[in-house]
Amino acid sequence: MWGSSAPSAIAGTETAYDEPLTAEDEIRALIERWAAAVHAGDMEVVLADHADNIVMFDVPPPDQGVRGIDAYRETWPPFFEWQAGGARFEIESLEVTAGDDVAWAYALLLCATEAGLAERPERRLRLTLGLRRESGRWIVAHEHHSFPTD
Repeated sequence: MWGSSAPSAIAGTETAYDEPLTAEDEIRALIERWAAAVHAGDMEVVLADHADNIVMFDVPPPDQGVRGIDAYRETWPPFFEWQAGGARFEIESLEVTAGDDVAWAYALLLCATEAGLAERPERRLRLTLGLRRESGRWIVAHEHHSFPTD
């Protein structure tokens, strides 16, 4: 594994050379964990790195967004149900910019059924996240999902 930046035995804190991960690396890992949990329908992991006072603007209503972890939690079961029919949820590109205590990230995700992909193969879900460092760890404070309008 020489020459690799794979995590050491203490996952999420050091590389194979015992170099601390950058904030960008930590946030990228957080987002990749979240996306894998969304795809798997794993509610516990979907919620794990989100602030209690999360604000999310999503594709489906309510248009004014949802506020708080309980409201955020309630948005996921219908999506998990839809996705269980064979939809894909995959990060295609991810950019992260981080300071000492705040960060943001944006990504394009493949979020569609096979029929949806056949109809609109270029369509991607846009994701923007605002994060803050709290008690030594990164958490998502703002989440925005959207599709381009026609």
